[in-house]
Formats: sequence, C-alpha cells, structure tokens
Amino acid sequence: MNEHYAFVLMTKEKYWTKFRDRSQEGKKIHSFVLRGAAPPKDVRILFFYISNPVKALEGYAEFIERKIGAPEEVWNEYGNESVLESKASFDEFIGNPQQVTFIRFKNLKTAVNPVSLDNLRMLRGVKMLSRKGYYVDKGMAEKFISMME
Repeated sequence: MNEHYAFVLMTKEKYWTKFRDRSQEGKKIHSFVLRGAAPPKDVRILFFYISNPVKALEGYAEFIERKIGAPEEVWNEYGNESVLESKASFDEFIGNPQQVTFIRFKNLKTAVNPVSLDNLRMLRGVKMLSRKGYYVDKGMAEKFISMME
C-alpha cells in the first residue's frame, strides 16, 4: 500500500474560501503557496484541513505537481493560479525566503460532510495533527473521501 498516496494541507479559512470561490468561477487549476521547499513531493490527492475556527477536513483535489523555485520566477509562472490577488500580497505572505513552493491541483471538491478534528484524531490514533501537514496512505484517503461524500 502506498504510504504517500495523499497529503493533508493545513490552511486558514480565508484561503479555503478563496479556493472554493475560484473553483465555482470555473477556474480549473489552482496553486497553494508555501514558504521554502515544502511537501508533498508526489501524491495523488490533496486534502484541505481548515484550522481555527473550523477544525475540519473541508475538501480534496487531484494533485498535479509541486513547483519549487525562486519567488519571482515561480510567481511569474503560476501566480495567477493562487488565491493571492497581487504580487504585493504574495510578497507580504511569503516574506523573504530563498525558495517558495507552489502546489498545483485541479478538480477541487468541497465536502458534503466535513471530517472534524476529533474524527481525524480518532482515525489516525493521534492527539495532535502536524501543523505542516501529513501524508496518508490509500486506505486512509479512501476513508476520508467516503466520510466527506
């Protein structure tokens, strides 16, 4: 079984809302921006965990690729796929790192039944979730999707 089948990204509610809005506007490809070189490298599915006040898995999407590079270069190529409205907001968000990561994805789906933090902890057998996100295997990814639909 593939241990790195899917990855759970942690995000704030305001960014999740903007991704949902982009998707509803008909935009097909999106990019999640992170400072530095960040995971995931190669997975099939991305899950979106929304932190306070929601504390739940709110959706999922198909992973396309991870692009890492100099902030200026990556923004120029993929900035229009992000929820950051301008180069100025991108610069403010990332600060001054040597590299940034754009996690590209498509087919964003919003959960009919979000998976709560308590359920996630119970399923994973942990007390806390990693703030940087975490990999899940295919079996767990399928459980998450069935719970959300």
